[in-house]
Amino acid sequence: MVFSSFSFLFYFLPAFLLVYFLTPASRKNTVIFAASLLFYYYGVTEHPYYMILILLSVAINSAAARSMERCAGKRQRRMWLTAAMAWNLGSLFVFKYLDFLSGNLNLLSDKAGLGFHVPMTRLILPLGISFYTFQISSYLFDVYRKKIPAERSFLTLGTYLCMFPQLIAGPIVTYSEIREKLRSRVHSFRHVEDGLREFTIGLACKVLLANRVGNLWTQVNTIGFESISCPLAWMGIAAYSFQIYFDFYGYSLMAKGLGRIMGFAFPDNFRHPYLARSMTEFWRRWHMTLGGWFREYVYIPLGGNRHHPYRNLFLVWMLTGLWHGASWNFVLWGFVLFVLILLEKCGLGKLFDRLPVLGHLYMLFAIPLTWLVFAVPDPGQTAVYLGRLAPLAGQADGIVFQGDFLKYGKDYFLPLAASLLCCTGLPGRWYEAKKYTLPATLALVVLFWACVYCMYLGLDDPFLYYQF
Repeated sequence: MVFSSFSFLFYFLPAFLLVYFLTPASRKNTVIFAASLLFYYYGVTEHPYYMILILLSVAINSAAARSMERCAGKRQRRMWLTAAMAWNLGSLFVFKYLDFLSGNLNLLSDKAGLGFHVPMTRLILPLGISFYTFQISSYLFDVYRKKIPAERSFLTLGTYLCMFPQLIAGPIVTYSEIREKLRSRVHSFRHVEDGLREFTIGLACKVLLANRVGNLWTQVNTIGFESISCPLAWMGIAAYSFQIYFDFYGYSLMAKGLGRIMGFAFPDNFRHPYLARSMTEFWRRWHMTLGGWFREYVYIPLGGNRHHPYRNLFLVWMLTGLWHGASWNFVLWGFVLFVLILLEKCGLGKLFDRLPVLGHLYMLFAIPLTWLVFAVPDPGQTAVYLGRLAPLAGQADGIVFQGDFLKYGKDYFLPLAASLLCCTGLPGRWYEAKKYTLPATLALVVLFWACVYCMYLGLDDPFLYYQF
């Protein structure tokens, strides 16, 4: 079940809200937990045993955290932390990375003529496992550091981990951020109104922008990279850049809106990243909760800027790449970002600070080129696409249909132009200034029913980040 579907908008969400607001405050977490498990079960219907996996995650980490709190010595606390993290990372490794490792071992065996073969499990990745593993791990680390006390209630901890607005694709919310709200929170018509408004904006980002420009990227893939012109290649990778942003940004806004309705304040996950003047600034604005997680629980514990900062930076970006997927293109993507950020730390960033226009021009090319590495798993096809982006550097073989960019430019001009405008933040600033006025409210009503119409036509693609 996705947020941009009839089943969620007109069945699940109204039923949940009706029960939630009719339930006494002392039982509202029970409603959230039960609804979240139902929501998750709908997504894993073909693999219902994945329900056991997420419940085990709650149970094991709950028991480990309470055991750590009872231990006086640091050695015993570390033992419980290690045991629980072995479960957290071990389950993530088995489902997400085991076949990647096995496949590469088999490839090395074939190349070396060793003759052994590691069997492949071909397990289906459990929905949202990367996100909920990081969330529960942050809780465990915070208890270990004595930043927060261990949660005694299985229901409360389960509500935190399984809360359906951010269960599948974030934002990554730490327990300390919503601990007090899990116990007592304020509900009001203003919270509901603000939440519905934010949800509607997120829905529009997903359905009216991400899905529309995403169709162009799909068509470019269908045509084949060998057969597209240079202008269409740039249009295609620009479309993917817009798609991945508005897809994930839209989901994050919807999650924030739903949380607001229930009385929670989820953190922002994006802050106009395409306005950044450097890759360093970009990653302070993009998927901010993931960046904050790596900074708090990996970069700083490794030594941060005090001990071996470049090594720590390298490890963080390798892990960031692998977190997004078990494939060499994600490893390469992480390495490319590490190199660019390292160059900026060595002086390039200061140049962009002094010459902002130069920084924006640099990012105009850096953003789509790095997303190309992210989007195309096959390095050979990435090279072909780069050849189309820079035809003077050498064309790939294939028949190019001249004028193809005119045809697709005509078809996708409006969604591309709207996406570009929304990246600037100008529509958002207008909305914030007019938020509670009649024109802004009418605009949201029009956007909502436009989304419903597009969904009726079948334009309700799954969220891209579901696969990570």
